[in-house]
Amino acid sequence: MTSSQHHSDQQPAGLFSRANFSEVKRVAEILRKETVGGILLVITAAIALIWANSPASDSYFALRDFRIGYEPWHLELSLGAWAADGLLAIFFFLVGLELKREFVAGDLREPRRAVVPVAAAVGGVVIPALIYVAVNLGNPETLTGWAIPTATDIAFAVAVLAIVGSHLPSALRIFLLTLAVVDDLIAISIIAIFYTDDLAVSPLLWSVLPLLLYTVLAQRYRPFFGLNAAAAW
Repeated sequence: MTSSQHHSDQQPAGLFSRANFSEVKRVAEILRKETVGGILLVITAAIALIWANSPASDSYFALRDFRIGYEPWHLELSLGAWAADGLLAIFFFLVGLELKREFVAGDLREPRRAVVPVAAAVGGVVIPALIYVAVNLGNPETLTGWAIPTATDIAFAVAVLAIVGSHLPSALRIFLLTLAVVDDLIAISIIAIFYTDDLAVSPLLWSVLPLLLYTVLAQRYRPFFGLNAAAAW
């Protein structure tokens, strides 16, 4: 082995350096599958914006407020509520699984790779909130909305990544996806903690116990769960 080869083998991986081939291939396949969905999301969002601000806006809001569902289960909700509280929850679940996979087995499993997008997401929450507070410092009524600029619209972030993803380096796509997801998760936590009328601290603390138990089991008995798929349930 030559000295140059030895030097390249020991050179630390940069944040946007070339990812391993299997990871690049996997991310590319995911983005290709989601390209159509991303395009549809952008197109339908544009249609909704134009429709809601047009002379026919009454029909848009009538459709949004149309209620459907099973009332005895308290599930008779408007179409807007089904989209915001139902479909978006599924979306977050799927994106969260994808991000978890990156942290557990993907390129973000190395702390030096993961810390940069996470730190960028924290900065993307803190800096806009501080700017908002500085602008509204003299108005106590509007000051309470400091959390509004902290959130990234992750749905559109993922949609844009899906559309233009084939033209970006794989490491950069993973970085942007991580930043968007972590940013939104922090914003959701802010809403849950600072914008609730009654925060039940005790149940939240008790919920940590099963999470810790799950973590210990998943890490210590990883081969067992790998060989017995039903055991994961």
